Amino acid sequence: MLTKVFGSAVFGVEATTITVEVNIDKGIGYHLVGLPDNAIKESSYRIAAALKNNGYSLPGKKITINMAPADLRKEGSAYDLTLAIGILIASSQIKGDEIERYIIMGELSLDGSLQPIRGALPIAIKAKEEGYKGFFLPQQNVKEAAIVSDLDVYGVANIQEVIDFFEGTGSLEPTTIDTRAEFYQTLDFPEFDFSDVKGQEGIKRCMEIAAAGGHNIILIGPPGAGKTMLAKRLPSILPPMTLREALETTKIHSVAGKLKEVGLMNQRPFRSPHHTISNVALVGGGSYPQPGEISMAHNGVLFLDELPEFKRDVLEVMRQPLEDREVTISRAKFTVTYPSSFMLVASMNPSPSGFFNDPDAPQTTSPHEMQRYMNKISGPLLDRIDIHIEVTPVPFEKLSDDRKAETSVAIRKRVTLAREIQSTRFEAIPNLHYNAQMNTKHIREYCVLNETSKELLKNAMERLNLSARAYDRILKVARTIADLDSAESVAAHHIAEAIQYRSLDREGWLG
Repeated sequence: MLTKVFGSAVFGVEATTITVEVNIDKGIGYHLVGLPDNAIKESSYRIAAALKNNGYSLPGKKITINMAPADLRKEGSAYDLTLAIGILIASSQIKGDEIERYIIMGELSLDGSLQPIRGALPIAIKAKEEGYKGFFLPQQNVKEAAIVSDLDVYGVANIQEVIDFFEGTGSLEPTTIDTRAEFYQTLDFPEFDFSDVKGQEGIKRCMEIAAAGGHNIILIGPPGAGKTMLAKRLPSILPPMTLREALETTKIHSVAGKLKEVGLMNQRPFRSPHHTISNVALVGGGSYPQPGEISMAHNGVLFLDELPEFKRDVLEVMRQPLEDREVTISRAKFTVTYPSSFMLVASMNPSPSGFFNDPDAPQTTSPHEMQRYMNKISGPLLDRIDIHIEVTPVPFEKLSDDRKAETSVAIRKRVTLAREIQSTRFEAIPNLHYNAQMNTKHIREYCVLNETSKELLKNAMERLNLSARAYDRILKVARTIADLDSAESVAAHHIAEAIQYRSLDREGWLG
């Protein structure tokens, strides 16, 4: 008897429906074809034990299973439940009425219980697009899949529940989630708040500008100056996520298997990888590509603490994603693209000793050591960072001040207003939402300078020997400062402030 059941494969952040054809005929054997990997080939042992422990069995006949399209490689153990249900229907052990209207996915344990899978959300989205009635998957993944409306999503704990559903004897009900209600459950009091930061008013101003325009920022200062403390609080002043951004972010974390029984992500991600990370772990990839840290930080913040300690080749692979806001991973037979629109926040000591330019600390670093230390970060990478700012230690008087500083909620209101100005300005331009995304054409159109501003910028360019890319960065930051002031045009004082935020371009830093 021939039976068709349906599963799904995830490539990048998109799903492709897989037709599993199960044919049982005279003879003996178990033949699995259609480019399955080893995890799928091993499924026969898990399926046999799970069926036996639930009162069923593998038929003692010739079982041929084809996973179509046959030229598309399938991977992982998530097809166990699909194959098991197909075998039971093909061997007439259970009914198969309307089986073609459902997507079935799940990894089986030997007792028939189900283990979570990756990519439940993109699979559910694809199932809805192709008109399937429902989706069976492990209970641990039901919240993320139930985000999709007009699709019956069944979270199951054991294969017996699926069998009972098709036999008409079970009481399994679809899970429903009010997506908008879940999305609007935001935190009014963030875990990390800028009100906890004593002093550092100039640095807070920089962080506000960076958040308002989506600009990359690097913090340079000695140990204990508060660089990490400031970086961790940046997500608390970013504008709230839109529903579209929340869905994009949730899809990526779903594919990576990082949701952990969470439905829709409504808080911007903050990723802080260790400096020993490999380039594959950072940008994504592997034999079976998975999203890396830069994609996990999509629509959020990627924090690289102690930037010069990262391997140079690891940092260099970020250059293209920083510009294109997506990363493409190519293999011999396929190519996947992951979105990676993130804010880069980096921190570093100003020298190997950590106390360069500190008048209260002795200078123990030679010029040669200093140059070698700074050369760990390439000029092209630094050019892609809009704001460079020095962080100095907070004096005792401010540390001991009991007065509360401005809260993240108050700062976020100004940031959100500036972002709304940018959204209105760019509403007719596809894929352009905030100032950091502007290209040269947009800069020329929206950052028009008067003669005073031009002269000021010209002098700064000549004195600091800035590159053309740094010139564009200054104009972008100045446009954001003007937006925070609700100003129509970029004035000289906006340019002057933006120039101050290029610390590493000054003479004495990079030689």
